[in-house]
Amino acid sequence: MQRRRIVFVIFDGFQALDLAGPHEVFQYAGTLAGGYDCQVLAPAAGPVRASSGLPVHAGHGVADLDPRGIDTLVAAGGDGVDQAVRNNTLTGWIAMAGQSARRVTSVCSGVFLLAAAGLVQGRRVTTHWSRAEQLARQHADLRVDCDPIFLRDGRVWTSAGVTAGMDLALALVEDDLGRDTAHAVAQELVLFMRRPGSQSQFSVPLWSRQPSSDPIRAAVSAIHADLRARHGIGELAARAGLSPRHLQRRFTAELGTPPATYVERVRVEAARRALVEGDDPVEAVAHRCGFGTAETLRRCFHRHLGIAPSEYRDRFRSLKEYV
Repeated sequence: MQRRRIVFVIFDGFQALDLAGPHEVFQYAGTLAGGYDCQVLAPAAGPVRASSGLPVHAGHGVADLDPRGIDTLVAAGGDGVDQAVRNNTLTGWIAMAGQSARRVTSVCSGVFLLAAAGLVQGRRVTTHWSRAEQLARQHADLRVDCDPIFLRDGRVWTSAGVTAGMDLALALVEDDLGRDTAHAVAQELVLFMRRPGSQSQFSVPLWSRQPSSDPIRAAVSAIHADLRARHGIGELAARAGLSPRHLQRRFTAELGTPPATYVERVRVEAARRALVEGDDPVEAVAHRCGFGTAETLRRCFHRHLGIAPSEYRDRFRSLKEYV
């Protein structure tokens, strides 16, 4: 098997997990099936300090690593990326490497390096949600979508923050070596196999605060335990042992969203996963996720996502389910 050369680009102030996570995925895949040579590059070879202060040794600098013959270029992100994009020597090397690489990828704000190198013009890309506005402002030619955890546009793959880089790397391994190898890597590293790229960065634990009292925890647990059950204010109040008015006030104060809105968003999130990961008809997904009918699901999808469930499935299951 021809070995694939994976080059990770880091810089002072990079996010350590943007390197370590995907690097471990590729390295372990290589031990199972061969095929990967991982190299770490910085503006200069030697110690590079991550944003957390962790020192990492870069085996290569731009002066000594041939930018030709790279299979996959991986640009890490981190707080230092705003300074790194001003390093013309670094971005020039990335531009040369990216022109001939089979795949160009980024983790988190590493997409800023790809953009500075001219490798993603006109592409649909993602990044960490906190950087999306800046990316769109600085690079108006890009189509910035901060919702997916990773996505693919041709040979360009971009991902959201930190651990999403491992999801991206697993998808790349599956693309190269097949599902069985990717599954074995996920088992060894105790990863989900696999979060689809279409999964929202704003899944329930992120967009909602966690309950701080037992009554509201009871209500939240009831919602997640059975999405098909009735979760009106009366039913949830009974679960919490509170009056409906008291539950409404406490729930909104603790979670930052009213009960009805929370229930709907949890159901939408479950339906999104079901549509991408399975083949059940939209009607069956609607029933299983608590919407009752496909029409109710369609209305909720249009309200939250601006897209029909069937179109969502087609869009995010294309390109081998990675987009």
